[in-house]
Amino acid sequence: MAYDPQGFLKHARVDTPKRPAGERVRDWQPIYLRAKDETVSEQAARCMDCGVAFCHSGCPLGNLIPEWNEFVARGDWASASERLHATNNFPEFTGWICPAPCEAACVLALNTDPVTIKQVEISIVEKAFETGSVTPQPPAERSGARVAVVGSGPAGLAAAQQLSRAGHAVTVFERDDRIGGLLRYGIPDFKMPKDIIDRRVEQMTAEGTVFRVSTDIGPADVGRLREDFDAVVLAVGALAPRQLTNPGGDLAGVHQAMDYLPLGNRVQAGDIASPAIDASDKHVVIIGGGDTAADCLGTANRQGARSVTVLDHNPRPAARIGLINPVWPSAPSTRGSSPAHDEGVHEAWAREVVSFVGDDDGQVRGVVVEQVEIVRVGGRREFRSMPGSREQLPADLVLIAAGFVGTDVPQLLDALGADQVPGRGTVRIDDGWRSTADNVFACGDATRGASLVVWAIAEGRACAAAVDDALTGLSELPRPVTPSAAPL
Repeated sequence: MAYDPQGFLKHARVDTPKRPAGERVRDWQPIYLRAKDETVSEQAARCMDCGVAFCHSGCPLGNLIPEWNEFVARGDWASASERLHATNNFPEFTGWICPAPCEAACVLALNTDPVTIKQVEISIVEKAFETGSVTPQPPAERSGARVAVVGSGPAGLAAAQQLSRAGHAVTVFERDDRIGGLLRYGIPDFKMPKDIIDRRVEQMTAEGTVFRVSTDIGPADVGRLREDFDAVVLAVGALAPRQLTNPGGDLAGVHQAMDYLPLGNRVQAGDIASPAIDASDKHVVIIGGGDTAADCLGTANRQGARSVTVLDHNPRPAARIGLINPVWPSAPSTRGSSPAHDEGVHEAWAREVVSFVGDDDGQVRGVVVEQVEIVRVGGRREFRSMPGSREQLPADLVLIAAGFVGTDVPQLLDALGADQVPGRGTVRIDDGWRSTADNVFACGDATRGASLVVWAIAEGRACAAAVDDALTGLSELPRPVTPSAAPL
């Protein structure tokens, strides 16, 4: 296939196909379908190969998007895979769940629809696995240094793979019974299939990475970590949930989202027959408007909820007409928009919880809410209740998806001597990914707070380069980003 430099003038954007909402809500299979190769090649041909490619800066990994777009447009899938994997260890992870800030930064987004970068990305990596071109890359020689990676989410996996390929003996410790962190237990199966994690674990194992599951590293293990390893990478995420202090919060049926979502993953994995927290035939209220809330929404609908209401204290965002980006090249707000919302939801914008109401048995039966408006007080944004707006919503199950406030392993950090950033609960690091503890590094959500999968992979790669530098004196590993946390 010949590359057409005027493809963006000839072809309209064609999004990745989705299964009909009425069909997919009855099962847990992936929402998105695989686009045809010829469609993907045509979409890749829409890339303008800009002299200044703003998609590079829109992507924390610095993905070489115009390069692999041109290869796909020419039908050279092998070269496209090589360029894609040059900057991203796990493009299938980003292809499934990244919100694609690269597409928002695409120059086409100034006045038309951007290139379907995510569609091209996932198609490249799937084609690579199908053709067998994704193979283990063990190092030519070993350094003799030993590195422990605590946490196996995308940041930990990226750091581990880079360090293994640099020749170090890497052991990944995961407290759950399977590798993947939130990718495994947190992201619903309909949003990202789990076999894509398993095949990467197989690749990494063949490269020499050792995985230890069901191993919760705590204060008692610090001495062994320091004795057995030359460096430690903390990729423990930011899983401490924001707590609500409203009256009635201790009623039965009021749960944090991350106590609820993993149960759905375990049902699909065959570990349990039914979840302990089940939305079946219940009026469900979800508090929060982000990705976690949308995941709860999709899960509740699949479990057969009687109704699902999503509360967000922010006002309803203005509707976007098409994909033209009014704040190009920055990513616009997509709050409240996800495929889960097409499957059935009652949206309650500009609402805040006043209290939870229960029955005589201590079971939640309702949520009292008020309408709020945003006001500026001393330059700060505050939410002010509107008089006469109080109402009670029916609720047999309440899921709190109000965000996260840092790591959930403060005792481990204290035992290591790794300071936290006051008010954020994240690990304090310097400009070389070092914590305040000797030979202890940190990256991903553990340092920047709950964020995107693409940032986690980018920080894992950059942290690996810093660790390699410390162990060898000179690292050739890439450093896609600099630390985002407060400096030491």
